[in-house]
Amino acid sequence: MKTVTLYTDGACSGNPGPGGWGAVLLFGGHEKELSGGERQTTNNRMELTAVIRGLEALKEPCVVELYSDSKYVIDALQKGWARGWKARGWVKSDKKPALNPDLWERLLELCEIHTVNLHWVKGHADNPYNNRCDQMAVSQWQKLK
Repeated sequence: MKTVTLYTDGACSGNPGPGGWGAVLLFGGHEKELSGGERQTTNNRMELTAVIRGLEALKEPCVVELYSDSKYVIDALQKGWARGWKARGWVKSDKKPALNPDLWERLLELCEIHTVNLHWVKGHADNPYNNRCDQMAVSQWQKLK
């Protein structure tokens, strides 16, 4: 399988409010940027959407090195929370409903297709790809104001 690097970020003006997401895919010297936005959304929905759109852009199963500054995304996948929410009918261990089940469902499907290795990066720091994703995400929500 090919190994692809995926950087993602989401942003929102207000929570909820207009939001945007950005993703950068890297493979063999090639770089592809993806971005989009929604008029009424949340930051976490945009974080999830960035990962989903990045994985959906892959044309075949890949090993994906995913870099995100979202603890929500990284922890829920790495610690098995999202799979637990799904197993309990999208209910968290505290009996409250899990948020964004539509997006988690799709992301878990994509994680069955691809081998996704998770990496948390500090946001707004010195990682140029994370910073680029942030710029794209912010640019997208600004268009929707």
